[in-house]
Amino acid sequence: MRTIATLFIAMILGTMAYGQSSQTELTNRVNLLFGVNQLMVGGFNVEGNVFYKRLAFDYSHGISLDFSNDLLTGDPADQGLAVHLPYSTGFGVGYRFTEWFNLRVEPKWHRFEIYYDGDAQTKANQVGAYNTFTLGLGAYVTWLPFKNKDNFLRGIMIAPSLRYWPNVSTSLDGDAFEYENRNTNQAETHEAMNIGIANSPFIVNVSVGYSLTF
Repeated sequence: MRTIATLFIAMILGTMAYGQSSQTELTNRVNLLFGVNQLMVGGFNVEGNVFYKRLAFDYSHGISLDFSNDLLTGDPADQGLAVHLPYSTGFGVGYRFTEWFNLRVEPKWHRFEIYYDGDAQTKANQVGAYNTFTLGLGAYVTWLPFKNKDNFLRGIMIAPSLRYWPNVSTSLDGDAFEYENRNTNQAETHEAMNIGIANSPFIVNVSVGYSLTF
């Protein structure tokens, strides 16, 4: 994680320096994108962007993300749990350093539902449920591989991203709850999870979609 954070900071600082030295006027765009990573966990994510001059605005909404036990790490994995996120939603406001790179501040809300791995995901089977609120940064690359075409292909967009979304607050007292675990046959503590890779605040994603100029 330290390596990722170092690369993240280096990329931002390098692009800021480049952006400040460039006076090129940026293209105004509206984009509709769909997340690739969310499909891999049985869910769906839609994102809308508006790029106006140097400003970047977005809203994204993820639906029905599932993490079975083999995708979890640490205590949730050891306790034989699975996690369902019925939604992960929020917006972002940021700055375009170049035509292809922007950095956004992003408040997001996430709903976690905890089950035993393999159980039907019904209200009666829930081990616990809670909300988290994150406030962090997202670094986005926007690539138009066919931008020089004179047909509909020119609007196809690919947008890799690296995000840092740490928990700011949760709906749990003390950011955790205790319960009797049927797998370990003892009292266990479940701490509010982070939204990112391996229960961390870091998220790497790729979105694909279409972009129009205005």
